[in-house]
Amino acid sequence: LTGKEALTHFPSLGAPGGSGPGKGHMKQCELLQLSRKQKRLCRREPGLAETLRDAIRLGILECQFQFRSERWNCSLEGRPSLLKRGFKETAFLYAVSSAALTHSLARACSAGRMERCTCDDSPGLENRKAWQWGVCGDNLKYSTKFLKKFLGQKRIGKDLRAKVDIHNTNVGIKAVKNGLKTTCKCHGVSGSCAVRTCWKQLSPFHEIGRLLKLRYDDAVKVFSTSNDAVGHSELAGPHRHGPSAKHPALPRPTDLVYVEDSPSFCRPSKYSLGTAGRTCSREGNCDSMCCGRGYNTQSRLVTFSCHCQVQWCCYVECQQCMQEEVVYSCKQ
Repeated sequence: LTGKEALTHFPSLGAPGGSGPGKGHMKQCELLQLSRKQKRLCRREPGLAETLRDAIRLGILECQFQFRSERWNCSLEGRPSLLKRGFKETAFLYAVSSAALTHSLARACSAGRMERCTCDDSPGLENRKAWQWGVCGDNLKYSTKFLKKFLGQKRIGKDLRAKVDIHNTNVGIKAVKNGLKTTCKCHGVSGSCAVRTCWKQLSPFHEIGRLLKLRYDDAVKVFSTSNDAVGHSELAGPHRHGPSAKHPALPRPTDLVYVEDSPSFCRPSKYSLGTAGRTCSREGNCDSMCCGRGYNTQSRLVTFSCHCQVQWCCYVECQQCMQEEVVYSCKQ
């Protein structure tokens, strides 16, 4: 989450027998790879450790889904080395991790899993009524405020990599904010909208992941330049066309940025396992994923449920069918 270590899966942690929930929470905080300050915040926020683990899972699964057809498939192997570099893939990892944490914290507040936050502060709606009616809004305001404190972003880094990492972290937070929408529920007689309650709700995380993948595809390579007007250096990208073409263009707040070109990810390296043995689509991405090495073709029989019928009263009865499936995988 901090970019100083790999995001890893954590086993399901329960409070050990004979321990109170407080001790269980403290133990979970100690097991997470956090800085001293982050562990202190974790211990003060019951429910945070579980939310952090949810965010890690959410970020990993979404990253792997978005890159399932790419040479780099967001595997956990090689991630520590990747996070030390300034590749486009590093930019996506920072963005999707901060987005997952922002999303998970806001949802944890509205679900009542955090002690220090509740529903969003929708006007005219008390928390007790919100939970009673099932209209508790996702508390994005608390989530983003806590996250900036948790990640320690008050001081902007002086070096280029620190600026890039903070920028990409904020892109992930903004992607979640852009997905916030107002949802309303009617309470009138016979479904009329004489009385209407509205609350804030986040978009499904798949939509945020898809947006960040588009930002990755259009990521901007940047360098550091001095700004005499403000007295410090800032990120700058390629020159744009038009009257201001003489000056470097500043990246937009929604742009993912990187500082060095990515490796090919074709062969095993400290960044990935390569693409040998990966399955691909012959009509789609085999040529690209297999890096010109070609691919193997294999036939196999797969079993699936078919001819399903609903039986009285309450179950579905299916037959088992088999069909031949052709699988393509990249050569060594």
